[in-house]
Amino acid sequence: MAIDELKANFEREKKIADQISSLTQELNNSESDEERRMISSQINILKSSLRKSSQGVVNAAENISMPNPLPTQTKTALPVVKAKPAAAQTGKPVFTGKVEDLFPAFTLRKQKVSSLEKDTIKRLKKKEVVVAKKKEKTPSVYVKFASNLFYKRAEKQIKKGSFYNLRRDLIKGNLDFVPESYISVIYFTTLISFIASIFVMIFFLFFDLIATPPFLVATKTAITTRFLETFWILIVLPAIVFIFAYFYPTLEKRSLETRINEELPFAVIHMSSVSRSMIEPSKIFSIIIATGEYPHLEKEFTKLFNDVNIYGYDLVTALRDMAFNSPSRKLSDLYNGLATTITSGGDLPEFFDKRAQTLLFDHRLETEKHAKAAETFMDIYISVVIASPMILMLLLVMMSASGLGLSLSTSMISLIMVLAVTLMNVLFLVFLHLKQPGGE
Repeated sequence: MAIDELKANFEREKKIADQISSLTQELNNSESDEERRMISSQINILKSSLRKSSQGVVNAAENISMPNPLPTQTKTALPVVKAKPAAAQTGKPVFTGKVEDLFPAFTLRKQKVSSLEKDTIKRLKKKEVVVAKKKEKTPSVYVKFASNLFYKRAEKQIKKGSFYNLRRDLIKGNLDFVPESYISVIYFTTLISFIASIFVMIFFLFFDLIATPPFLVATKTAITTRFLETFWILIVLPAIVFIFAYFYPTLEKRSLETRINEELPFAVIHMSSVSRSMIEPSKIFSIIIATGEYPHLEKEFTKLFNDVNIYGYDLVTALRDMAFNSPSRKLSDLYNGLATTITSGGDLPEFFDKRAQTLLFDHRLETEKHAKAAETFMDIYISVVIASPMILMLLLVMMSASGLGLSLSTSMISLIMVLAVTLMNVLFLVFLHLKQPGGE
């Protein structure tokens, strides 16, 4: 019984020593004074328990009684044994260290191995070594070429203070571009569109499109007049390309904001539950990242950890920085409120509870708003895309039959209606895609 007690005391001391080692490591990594005091108090309690356990080891060792030594015996001479005759003389087998000598019926021979067993042996022998390859993002050839042409010009424009909103949207939209490179891409793409518009204008100087086969005929208008009619292509096409490239980061930022706002209420509820365990605030974000349930918020929280672990900011400074660069106004307010609560020593669970209630209320309002907007868009779609083309087609047919106004053939009217309906459907799809709530 004393040995069992001694063994139990040793096991208890080992566990206590492991806990003290773990708490000492956390004490070295902790930043707040309150957390250090709590850890130090716990370490002192464990040390006291370790001393009591050590005293128990000493007491158990004293209770162990060793058995009396065995009596010594006098050495006696071994009897002389006569050698036995050899196996050849007696006819009995002699053991030579082989299995066959003990078991004559047993003989070692090669066993046939089935194909299944061979495959199993190969799989056991084969060790797959998985080498983690680092994925390095490299700029495309297009971006490299654009940067070689316009990087210095873009850098000068940025130093003058131009493209400020574009630079902010690039950061908030999580686009993998430095401002100089993206502005170079805008310039280069606009240049390419200008060159393409020259060829398009030259094409329309000599050819004209018609609604009937062969759809392409030589123009009969004088070339000077035709030049004045097609000159607008040189201005409109590059302008459209430049405007789209300039506002693309803004569209990406708004799309990301919508998706973050959809995930934020439920993530804050999760954070409220985690914060009740009174853990260090930065670990709340690591737990949310580990769940994998909030993909867009995960990217934002990862950037927050990069500010702390790579750039060396404290948590409050990192929260202020992320609030400034966040694509979502609601997430920015959450960062600022959390930074203020940590600085003032407020109650984190209460803060997350109040913020979760506000975000859920806003989420319900947004859901109702989108539902009513969808009903309105459905009425507009029925009246504009379905009813209006039919009425317009009837009017054109009546005007063509009576000879009033434009004299268009039936095939021309059909082509105009098909193109008009297709264009309106595309516009509605784009509009609904931009207005819909977050989702994949």
